[in-house]
Order: sequence, then structure tokens, then C-alpha cells
Amino acid sequence: MRSNRRPLPLLASLCVLFVGIPGCHGWGWDGHYTTCKLAEPYYSNATVSAIQNLLAPGQYLPDLCSWADDVRSVYKWSAALHFADVPDDSCVFNYTRDCHDEYGVPGRCVVAAICNYTTQLIDGYSSGNSPYNLTQALLFLSHFMGDIHQPLHLGHEGDRGGNSIIVYWYNTRTNLHHVWDTSMIYTEEDDFYNGSVDQLEAAIAQNITSDEVQQWQTCSGGQPPCPIVYASESVALACEWAYNGVTNYSTLGDDYFYSRWPIVQQQLSRGGVRLAAALNRIFGSS
Repeated sequence: MRSNRRPLPLLASLCVLFVGIPGCHGWGWDGHYTTCKLAEPYYSNATVSAIQNLLAPGQYLPDLCSWADDVRSVYKWSAALHFADVPDDSCVFNYTRDCHDEYGVPGRCVVAAICNYTTQLIDGYSSGNSPYNLTQALLFLSHFMGDIHQPLHLGHEGDRGGNSIIVYWYNTRTNLHHVWDTSMIYTEEDDFYNGSVDQLEAAIAQNITSDEVQQWQTCSGGQPPCPIVYASESVALACEWAYNGVTNYSTLGDDYFYSRWPIVQQQLSRGGVRLAAALNRIFGSS
């Protein structure tokens, strides 16, 4: 169990391999921790065992779910893998059009990254002989499953997923992307849970229904993870909830927070349930 003090930063058929190509953070530490902790009740015994095998003694996956953000300055090629922007006039994700990096290199976005690390783990863990670092693959996959459920990681290209939209969160100047990454989560924690991410996570976990679990774990036409489905949901939510009614230098307060928080909670929950479904598929096949 972690302390309530937020830490300082530390240092499917579509699965195209691109690791090794040299080359806006996700939910923030608390959001990624929450996503990975929400996954735990849904793990199979095989998944629990595999995670223990891939992590060092005493390591705890939720504590490591922001690792992919911590190493962006080291693994510079990974920066493009945290998001997939869509054109400014679109609210629909199109893989061929939207999955590329800033140089136009295709297959470099969060959707392809989820496929890639799923493939690495399935092939490498079952064979016991992988050219890839499977611990890193687990940490990347766990992180990107959080990122793809943050709506502004599927935001508009022109404003860099809301990073270029300056807003005031109550009295604090920030940007719209940061509001969705961290500000709303911290506000919820501070206002209702004594600043405790563990209390927040426990409350969210209690609200996940069995019908939601069954719905979120399944994918039409394939096995989890289904990142194109997740990306399509997120870009629609970005248009309907994140961008709607916001202009440069908007002041966002109670009206925005209370109407948008259910979306944040839903996406954290979906990310956790779907991460568990993906890992159960991966390690259940071993």
C-alpha cells in the first residue's frame, strides 16, 4: 500500500512490431496507479503468478504503472506511443489515418503499442525464450492501457490533445490536457477522500457492476485487448465532454468538474477491467 504523498517523477490482427525504432503524459501517477489497482480483483491465478515472476521481489505493479512516463526522456522513441491524435474536424478514430508519429511514420501510436506489447508478452512468456524485455513489455502495456482510456490521448492534432488550450482550473492556470490527466483526479481526492488515492480507488471499485465487467471485458470480433474499440470510445468522449464548451482561457470550475467526473471515473474503471482481461488472455495462453 502506497502512502498518500504523491511521488516526485522518477527518472489482435493489427499488431505491427516496431520496438527498437529509435525515435503529454497519461492519467498522471494517481490515475495510472488507480487503473492498475482496479485491475487486480479480476486477475486469474495465472496472471498473478506471471506478474510476480516478471517483477522483482517487493515490487508492486500499480506503483510501477507510470514507469513509461518516467523513461520518456531515456527511451525517446517511446514518446509517440502514448497517444493518437485525430484531425481537428474529426471525432472518429481511423487507424490508417491517425496512427503515426510526428514524422508520419505509421504504426507509432498508443493503439499499435498495445498490440505490440501484447504480442511480445504472448510469444515471449509462453516460449520462455524472448528477445524482448518482458518486464518492460508488461509495464508499457499496463501504462498504455491507461493512456488509451484518457479521452484527450485521442484528442485533436491541432491543439495536441488539449495541451495547447490554456484554461484556469478554478484559480490555477493550466491546460485542458492536464485537467483530464491529473487536476480532476486530485480535486476528487482532496475534496472527498482526504487526498488519498487508495480511498478513491476503493470507492471507484465498489461502483463497478458485474454487468459492466462483462461488457468491458469482451470485444466484438476479437480477443482483448481491443485498442481500436478503446480509441474510438475515447475520441468520442473527448469531443462530447473534454472539448465541449471550452475555449482558450476558459475558467473551469464546479460545473465542469461535476459533469465530467463521471466520465473520468468510467474511463479509469474501463481501463482497469480491460487491463485485467488483456493480461488474463496473455498469461492464460502460457
